[in-house]
Amino acid sequence: MEIEGSVALVTGANRGLGLHIARELLDRGAKVYATARDPRAVDLPGATVLRLDVTDQASVDAAAEQAGDVSLLVNNAGLATFANLVDGDLDAIRLEMDTHFFGTLRVTRAFAPVLARNGGGAIANLLSVLSWITFLNATSYSAAKAAQWSLTNGVRLELAGQGTVVSGVHLGAADTDMMTRWDVPKLDPAFVAAAVVDGIACGDLEILVDEAAKGAKAALSADVRVVYPQLP
Repeated sequence: MEIEGSVALVTGANRGLGLHIARELLDRGAKVYATARDPRAVDLPGATVLRLDVTDQASVDAAAEQAGDVSLLVNNAGLATFANLVDGDLDAIRLEMDTHFFGTLRVTRAFAPVLARNGGGAIANLLSVLSWITFLNATSYSAAKAAQWSLTNGVRLELAGQGTVVSGVHLGAADTDMMTRWDVPKLDPAFVAAAVVDGIACGDLEILVDEAAKGAKAALSADVRVVYPQLP
């Protein structure tokens, strides 16, 4: 899609990848709704700031009413509790699923009619290599991201008839607050944002930002013990 002149709404735009993606869209000539649970936390000159809590249906509906000109939806809002599935706190696990899966679904359902009225447009869902592979202390997050990946595939089919292009964005680690506890190589968030917007502009259905994402995608057909050599 043409980014210049488009109208984008980015969830979780107060920091991290959401803030960088919103800024990249602004720099390329889009009108941007930068949303967050607390709009006071958004510092992005040139953007229109809205309150949007993806876990609150009333908040989602209000945002869809206020942003009726949106042609591009970026589902970025997320969190990580670092819970494991077997011994982790169930409330934390529910929160990750409610944010990544049900939150993305709430926002998509609210904005699908808006996109249809505005010619179809596009949706980009921020996923992860952890949609395809998991690690200890991130198994809950991975389960939520895997569900969000499946949601992305389903929504893509359902909205094709109205001309909405649905993209899934996969990457390894970016240098954001969420990843501070992990001692791994991290991507510059500005690089990720540029890759995401490039992929949206090209109409890519899967945006594989880095080699980690490409490797995880390729490993989907591998034997489980090859992917997880720590297994007995």
